[in-house]
Amino acid sequence: MMKKTIAAVLTLLLCFMILPSVAFADEEGDAVLTPADSGEVRVTIGANLDEAQIAQIYKDFGIERDSVTEITVTNADERAYLEGIAPERKIGSVALSCIYIKTLEEGEGLKISTNHINWCTSEMYMNALITAGITDAEVKVSAPFDVSGTAALTGIYKAYEDITGTTLSEIAKTIGVEELVTTGELAEYIGSNEATQIVNELKKILDQTQNMTDDEVRAEIKGIAEAYNVSITDAQVDQLLKLCRSLEKLDVAQLQEKLVSLTKTLEGAKQVESKLSEFAAGVKNFFGKVADFFSRLFGKGN
Repeated sequence: MMKKTIAAVLTLLLCFMILPSVAFADEEGDAVLTPADSGEVRVTIGANLDEAQIAQIYKDFGIERDSVTEITVTNADERAYLEGIAPERKIGSVALSCIYIKTLEEGEGLKISTNHINWCTSEMYMNALITAGITDAEVKVSAPFDVSGTAALTGIYKAYEDITGTTLSEIAKTIGVEELVTTGELAEYIGSNEATQIVNELKKILDQTQNMTDDEVRAEIKGIAEAYNVSITDAQVDQLLKLCRSLEKLDVAQLQEKLVSLTKTLEGAKQVESKLSEFAAGVKNFFGKVADFFSRLFGKGN
């Protein structure tokens, strides 16, 4: 009993030690950032949600409904980009996906999180947005229940264009959708991580594939798949070839530069996560030893 009490007291003391540091960090941030620097925010809501579902979405996003500009997205809006690219079963007849987007400072990259999205992953969205020309933003994708999430890109496009007052390249937006769908369909067979990695590896050699024949590109695709120890069908190879030819229509050098930046950001995030885990384990071990020490100390007194 005494051991548990001491451990609890020490944990409480640790919290008081940490809180001033956190508050100081916030105060430092407030001193540097201005309202303009903090970014513009938009929310898009699927047109077929009822009021209770909309309320839940705002709760998921952590904001009040009347605190942000809200944009409605219809199934017709979604079809404008998805029809002819995504399977009909992924488009459906109603608009349910919702998104929150906040623009970030240049160089901060993309921060994506999802809720009730069971087909598209954060990494898939990230790559598709970079292809479409969106590079620095925090994006949350949600729905009232599990959906594929393919239609969410439409909401992100509309919200981003509303924030910036500019129109993204229609070609880039369409290719972004194609990339998302191609990666998602491939992921159904080989896994989302492998599918995303194969597409990214293909992007890295776009400057070379531009000068290759279709058969040469097919050989490259098969080689990339083999390097990741996955087997893909001829139909999947052709689908990736089609995506490759589409991506070649964009500014390849710029796309590859953004991909390198994204890779560094993801690697940095993983390193931070690893360091935090190590720190947490170290703190837990240290205070465990302290608690044991005091327990033995008081035990001797008894």
